[in-house]
Order: sequence, then structure tokens, then C-alpha cells
Amino acid sequence: MESLPTLVALAAAILMTPAILRHLAAEGLTRENYRGARLPFPGGVAIVAAAVVALAPLAALQQLADADLFAPELGLVATYALGVALLGLVDDLLAGRPRGWRGHGAAVLGGGFSTGALKALGSLGLALFVLAGQGYDDGQYLLAVALLVLTTNLFNLLDLRPGRSAKAFLLLAAALTLGAWETGPLWALGLFAAPVLVAGLYDLRERAMLGDTGANLIGGLAGLWLILTLGTTGQAIALAVVLALTVYGEFRSLSALIERTPILRHLDSIGRTPHA
Repeated sequence: MESLPTLVALAAAILMTPAILRHLAAEGLTRENYRGARLPFPGGVAIVAAAVVALAPLAALQQLADADLFAPELGLVATYALGVALLGLVDDLLAGRPRGWRGHGAAVLGGGFSTGALKALGSLGLALFVLAGQGYDDGQYLLAVALLVLTTNLFNLLDLRPGRSAKAFLLLAAALTLGAWETGPLWALGLFAAPVLVAGLYDLRERAMLGDTGANLIGGLAGLWLILTLGTTGQAIALAVVLALTVYGEFRSLSALIERTPILRHLDSIGRTPHA
């Protein structure tokens, strides 16, 4: 029964995503992608929609049939996932010109409003909240918070080409599941992770753009997967890698790095629609 939320959310995403993307396009909610194609945006709302709609039959079944469907961590996961998705949606709808940590910081210091700064501080607040009371000592708590916030941000930096963030999430999830030989985090995150696969496929095939709504959510799920799977040493190593990639992405282009690295370029191109 622990896999049922994942399966129901997957079914909801398959049924709902095409209609949601058509609605976005019909309402003029589109944006040009990296090659100038205008696509429904932000497609990440389909992930949230499928997850929350799936909760209706699942919660009723749990209560009325006295079934044990939800992983204990689902409350933590849902709070953070929905929170960072909302922050991403605000950024998608209201973002101004500043980009990058330096640009957003300059906007705030200049007395302006920055959706990027709101997203960063809001993600920090959510991480501090959901990880409090989880049995960590102070050092472990701060480590987990830093890993969660920076991983959330990293997937925003990755989301510059079709399907890249979803594929990175899938590879990370597979590595953590097989490496730890543990499916518990999968079922804890499945309510949101399953719709990521569906929306990510539309993103990969250039039929939608996830936007920060989707990339933020995917990054949050990736960070939570790391925390739920790894011990303190593993989290410290993961934080070092995520921090290095984040700093690199702030000053250099991660896309250019991927293009220069044959194996990364190959993985990045898998499934993507070829264009002349």
C-alpha cells in the first residue's frame, strides 16, 4: 500500500497534464524557450495539481478504510514541496530584471523588490521549519538546512534546457535508491516525484516549460531525497558538491560546461527533440 500515493499521483498527472498545458496556452501563459519556441508556461503547476488532486481519494481512503497509505515523512515533504513551488510561481509571474545572487542582492540593497531574494529567503525559512524537530543536533540541523536550500537553488540553475532538471532528478533518485538499496524515500516523495516524470517529459519534448515553479519543486525534492537517504558524512559530501556547482554556476555557465563534457553532453541530449 505504500506505493499507492505514487501510483495515484502518476495517474493524475497523466490525465491532467495535457489539459493544464492546453489551458495555459489558451490563456496566453506562454514563454519563449532557449531557441525561441513559445511554449506553455509555467508547466510546473501540473506537478502541484496532480499531487494535490491525488490527495483527495488517498486521504479519504486512509481515513474511511483505516488504511495506512502515507509515509511518516510526507507532511515534511508536502510542506516544503508546496512552499517552494509557490515561491517559484511568484518568481515566474513577477520576476524583474535582476538575475543571479549578485543581481538580486543589488536589487534589495538598492531598496527594490526581488522575487529571487524572496525565493531564497523563503526557501531558507521553509527548510528551517520542516527540518526542526527531526532529531538532529545543531550541527546536523544546519547541515541539512544548507543542503536542502542549495539543492533547491541548484536545480533552478540547471533548468536552462528542455528536460535537464527532470533528468538530473531522475539520475539522482536512481543513484540514491540503488546505492542505499532503500525505497523508503521513494514512497515518501512519490506523491510529487511521479508527476515530475510526466511534466518533465513534456518539458523534454519542448511541449512546455516548467519554469521556476517546476524547477524549484524538483530541486526541493532532490534535496529532501538526499537528506532522507544520506547520513551526516554523505550529506556533507553532497553539500560540498552542490556548493561547488552553485558557485561555478554563479560566475560561469553550467550549460557551457555540459556542452564541453562529452558524457554530460550525451546525457543532456537524450530524448530531446532534434532541431536543424
